[in-house]
Amino acid sequence: MEKETGGMQSAGAAAATPGHGAAADPTVSPTVSPTVSKAWARARAGLRSEFGDEAFRSWIGPLTLEAVRGATAILSIKSRFLRDWVSTNYRDRILAHFHAELPAIEAVDLVAKVAAPETGPDSHTMTGRAPAAGVPGRTWGHAGAPSRGPAAAPAGSALRDFGPDEEADSTPSLPLEPRYTFDSFVVGKPNELACAAAQRVADSEDIPFNPLFIHGGVGLGKTHLMHAMAWRIRERTPWRRVAYISAEKFMYQFIRALRFKDTLAFKEQFRSVDVLMIDDVQFMADKGATQEEFFHTFNALMDERRQVVVSADKSPSELSGIEERLISRFNWGLVADVHPTTYELRLSILQAKAAKMDCAFPDKVLEFIAHKIQSNVRELEGALNRMAAHASLVGRTLTIEMAADVLKDVLRANERHITIEEIQRNVCAHFNIKMTDMSSARRARAVARPRQIAMYLAKMLTSRSLPEIGRKFGNRDHTTVMHAVRKIEELRAVDPSINEDVEILIRALRG
Repeated sequence: MEKETGGMQSAGAAAATPGHGAAADPTVSPTVSPTVSKAWARARAGLRSEFGDEAFRSWIGPLTLEAVRGATAILSIKSRFLRDWVSTNYRDRILAHFHAELPAIEAVDLVAKVAAPETGPDSHTMTGRAPAAGVPGRTWGHAGAPSRGPAAAPAGSALRDFGPDEEADSTPSLPLEPRYTFDSFVVGKPNELACAAAQRVADSEDIPFNPLFIHGGVGLGKTHLMHAMAWRIRERTPWRRVAYISAEKFMYQFIRALRFKDTLAFKEQFRSVDVLMIDDVQFMADKGATQEEFFHTFNALMDERRQVVVSADKSPSELSGIEERLISRFNWGLVADVHPTTYELRLSILQAKAAKMDCAFPDKVLEFIAHKIQSNVRELEGALNRMAAHASLVGRTLTIEMAADVLKDVLRANERHITIEEIQRNVCAHFNIKMTDMSSARRARAVARPRQIAMYLAKMLTSRSLPEIGRKFGNRDHTTVMHAVRKIEELRAVDPSINEDVEILIRALRG
């Protein structure tokens, strides 16, 4: 809005006059007048009060008031990613607070003030990567974000791929497992979204989702997909620098850099890659300094529109010990869940793995294993290997009886291992509600009744105490669990549909 009044003109004129601002205040340019500076300080205080210290520190605190032009306040921030997030989520409230303190302000414009990279002989900047300083404010969506596109690696380029032949301590990438490719990944309904998203990221020359966040339980294929993406990217675009690393290894490298006072080299390692893949990010929980470094690395890569892929054992909103500002970034792109395997998928996996072995497994034996072992794919593969070893070394025939004898410890563990998390997942899938509803305060019947059924099943099928069950459902009191158990017992006696739902869930959980 360019409409001007006398007050607006004076504010704009004062803003353009050097020497009047509070140079000591990093949130205000020295060219801004004292009157506008004080109004901005009051507006910031109001925003902090409204959104709280954590949100303010992450999103609004980094803003700098650069100038006032007419009726528009120009605010800068250090990256495009932060600019876009603040513009989408906080622009209206920033304007409301600023206008309340200084009515002359009728619009807010956000710009990304990105520093130009070094271009000397020691610079690690790739061709075509140099961003312009002071990128004007605009909005761009991650799904359709313009991309740098693949450029042919110049002759004599110092760029190199991070592969399994390199020393782990000299590069940020861990070795890749040759068996973990898309060709060896068995796709079924529980993992089809995550697999399709991983293939899209690996095959695209632009960036379809950023970040891609893959989550699921232990041994369900998250790491397999991460390795498969890295292999595919190396195959299709070998000039791109791909770094695959576990969160634990990232933390180790960071601590090592701090110890040897080599943090600049550490930052350059991770911020110069084209694709950064962090596995098992939940291991960063409660590691404040590591999360802080990953936060800035994440921002730097997103700002340069480079691909970030993250995996965890839970969805972003369910991660504990991870800072809110990181969780909000994980939710920015595509979140893909790898669900627990179904019987059909387990059987397909067993058939695919058995086909690569020397032993000829009868179909009935594979069906028996798929039915009995429901925990994860690693246990399925381990069961096959154990049976093949017995058949080869002892000369036993591969039968269901032999499987029951050789795998009796594994089968016993699977029979008794029903967790509250598994019960919650099954109930949510059965009633088509979200996992977050299990711990939410929502009291609508469509949510409250399934939650009561889940509490009832947790009491019936696990050895957990009432207080332990209550903690798994949003820190509810044990009396709430007791009430849920009594209520479902009563309903099962008088409501056939409730009784049928409970029976279906019990059969599914017990296999």
